[in-house]
Amino acid sequence: MLIQACHSQRPPAEEIGVDYKQRLAWNSSSRIEVCFEHLKYHRPSWEDNVVGQHNIATVAHLIAEPVRAVMLIALADGNALSASALAETAGVTPQTASSHLGKLLDGGLLNVEQRGRYRYYRLAGPHVSHLLESLASIGPVTPAWRSTPNRSAREMRFARCCYDHLAGKVGVAITRRLLEQGLMVENDLQEYSLTPAGADWLQELGAEAAALSSGEVGKGRQCLDWTERQYHLAGPLAAHLLNAFCLWGWLQRLPSSRALAVTPKGWVALKTHFALTPDSLEDERTNDPAVCPPA
Repeated sequence: MLIQACHSQRPPAEEIGVDYKQRLAWNSSSRIEVCFEHLKYHRPSWEDNVVGQHNIATVAHLIAEPVRAVMLIALADGNALSASALAETAGVTPQTASSHLGKLLDGGLLNVEQRGRYRYYRLAGPHVSHLLESLASIGPVTPAWRSTPNRSAREMRFARCCYDHLAGKVGVAITRRLLEQGLMVENDLQEYSLTPAGADWLQELGAEAAALSSGEVGKGRQCLDWTERQYHLAGPLAAHLLNAFCLWGWLQRLPSSRALAVTPKGWVALKTHFALTPDSLEDERTNDPAVCPPA
């Protein structure tokens, strides 16, 4: 869908007087252009190509700086963090962190709210988290990740928050099961919607009928998982499911991390409703709390 969106109708370059170098620039940027369409910068008109390329480069430059990238990833679960917490996460001084945060605010990637004496920062919206996941999914996988990932990496790969929804092995597997069991359907636009059977199933588990009857809550979209390189469910339906799974005690957040752990109660539920077990998920099982089998 990302690629299709990039190749919408536009006049041939020759018709509007674009030279060879500009046509090369068009081709090189078309893959990533759609990633920024929801940000502060408006999608450029083809007649104003030079300005549009500059806007894309500006946002890309903001994300490419390692300190800013670490800060953005730390906020990818949708929570707000203070400047001091982000400075500690990125390993920089408060003054350096303040400078980077100011640039991210100006670029439309972050929002800030005042809480007493302190300022708390969060992503400008789920589109920013989706952008980060999309960029991570097309980046190279390091040999270290494929061979001997550390505990934190295994926890993140197994299950994590992707802004407001579930990602990782568990997120991808549940998305697949929802489709296979007819609880959710996918349309030609790569969008998901809850079926009547799916709504009944959630209500039986304790979900609020009023919430499920909302047109938006029952809908979702694909989000490319950067560790699994497959799609997981995102959007309002995904946010509702993650909230429900946490309320029901199936999942719990790990301290100071986006990673999620499946509880013993959660393993029972995953096996009962989705036929998912530690073995079926084919994860590296150690004594990590995120991947330990049920008691």
